[in-house]
Amino acid sequence: MKDEKKAPKLRFKGFTDDWEQCKLGDVADITTGSRNHQDSVTDGKYPFFVRSDKVERLNEYDFDTRAILVPGDGRIGEIFHYYNGKFALHQRVYKVDNFNGINALFLLGQFKYSFKKHSLRLNAQGTVPSLRLPMFTNWNISIPNITEQERIGSFFRKLDRTITLHEEKKHQLERLKSALLQKMFADKSGYPAIRFEGFSDEWEQCKLGDVFVERNQKTVADKKYPLCSFIAHKGVVPKAKYDRSFLVKSDDKKYKRTELNDFIYSSNNLETGSIGLNKFGNATISPVYSVFMVKGNSEFIAGLATTHRFIYEMIRFRQGVVYGQWRIHESDF
Repeated sequence: MKDEKKAPKLRFKGFTDDWEQCKLGDVADITTGSRNHQDSVTDGKYPFFVRSDKVERLNEYDFDTRAILVPGDGRIGEIFHYYNGKFALHQRVYKVDNFNGINALFLLGQFKYSFKKHSLRLNAQGTVPSLRLPMFTNWNISIPNITEQERIGSFFRKLDRTITLHEEKKHQLERLKSALLQKMFADKSGYPAIRFEGFSDEWEQCKLGDVFVERNQKTVADKKYPLCSFIAHKGVVPKAKYDRSFLVKSDDKKYKRTELNDFIYSSNNLETGSIGLNKFGNATISPVYSVFMVKGNSEFIAGLATTHRFIYEMIRFRQGVVYGQWRIHESDF
């Protein structure tokens, strides 16, 4: 949020004063709860904040306040709850409240922006990252006047709510898509349960070998065919910044070549979504994947390939091999 000039690079109009530094312990109270996870009940009256992003329930409450709640173990610096009202609290969840000269929503933004870096730096020597009270009280933060704090806090709160609404809409569309995939592709009768208006003919059957051509081309990764990963539900994506390819000593290691709209699957991870189209373009991927060129409408094939019936039929051909892995031979496919 800040640079060396003690002011952010981007500000709301009308604010020019420098930001001041203070310790969190000077502007808020920090303490923990006293409960255990097993205290939770189903359909309890009050929220019960534990060491995860999931909020449990309880029929009793410990606090009635506006607070920022931070788990002290696990995904350090990634989970922050903001709550105003009555709630119960786990013994390893920190409560930050009684804000003095600092806006709670502004402070929530500060937590999301820099607390992870701060806490992990202090945990550099630990085997299991965990938070302790001094990490909170001694945390140096930069703050503007209260009016600017309120503007910033309100702005990011609105963004969070917009993101939540879009995520919920995304989940609804994903559920709708999943339901339609099972209804809009023909079953053994030769007819789908749901069709677009004007279509009534029976669907024809064919073998996948009539529409797929195996692309078993191996090559080294280069600029034209960069090394990529095939990620479940995402498809072909560039290798992550911190991948393990540096462990490969040979510069001439061969990978499988794939091109736009190729059909790819992993025999070992069909149930978790490792099947679909290459929407990235020219790439090389691990040889463990099966790659096919598609003759015809690749988008239709991609939809068909994610139906429960299609996955079930593929699994029937799956064979066990060494090290607990599975394989579907391309000829069987």
